[in-house]
Amino acid sequence: MEGIISSKSSSSNDFHVIYKVPSGDGPYVQAKHAQLVEKDPEKAIVWFWKAINAGDRVDSALKDMAVVMKQIDRTEEAIEAIKSFRIRCSKNAQESLDNVLIDLYKKCGRIEEQIELLKRKLRMIYQGQAFNGKPTKTARSHGKKFQVSVQQEVSRLLGNLGWAYMQKSNYIAAEVVYKKAQMIDADANKACNLGSCLIKQDRYDEAHEVVEDVIEGRLAGSDDFKSRKRARELIMEIESKLLPPVLTDILETDDFVKGLEEMMNQWAPSRSKRLPIFEEISSFIDQIAC
Repeated sequence: MEGIISSKSSSSNDFHVIYKVPSGDGPYVQAKHAQLVEKDPEKAIVWFWKAINAGDRVDSALKDMAVVMKQIDRTEEAIEAIKSFRIRCSKNAQESLDNVLIDLYKKCGRIEEQIELLKRKLRMIYQGQAFNGKPTKTARSHGKKFQVSVQQEVSRLLGNLGWAYMQKSNYIAAEVVYKKAQMIDADANKACNLGSCLIKQDRYDEAHEVVEDVIEGRLAGSDDFKSRKRARELIMEIESKLLPPVLTDILETDDFVKGLEEMMNQWAPSRSKRLPIFEEISSFIDQIAC
């Protein structure tokens, strides 16, 4: 009998480890089971509400519910839920709830509120009110815990603030914020954002220099596929902006396109194989340029 009980206990533990579902049978556990095992977000939200109202792990229930709501495009509801019920959460949970709110504001385009919250969080760090006065804090991502320094957190918040200013087309403010973020904790993603910001201001040489650091692998995250792909796209955009003015004018004229079509017709396979292609292109370009 003892062996059977031990086997059942081991199986139950394996289940909770695999699905990252906490043990127990309260409403919060039911919510996590619906979210992670049944993959039923609507059912999970109902159980998260029950957990909040019952006072069952309210810190986690409110945050997890907001995340699930965001995933199924109920972002506005998630924002109102956090604003209404965060008073029931502990002091330690407030910073985490702010981070969720920032993502929610970004998701639904409430940029002004996102900017104000980011500024408030930065002021709190400056005043020593964040991290409980410690130089690092424990964060969690995809089920894994890791340490985040004050410098890394400031750089992350500044990066988000720069993005928000970009959405408001305030490129001067975005540039200042991105540069400050890079001075504190440089990475490839923020470098690409800064490069994009400089392109918006027609400062292509400066943008090229910034993005080149990603291409050359000089920054943290430069080996990330998405960052390198975006960096190459930005370089191509910059180089297209730096085309010689005369050639740019030629490419934008309808006459050029029309003339090109006529030449292509002349180059049909039925004609002689010894077409003076290079001479025709050269004379055509000279004619257009004149």
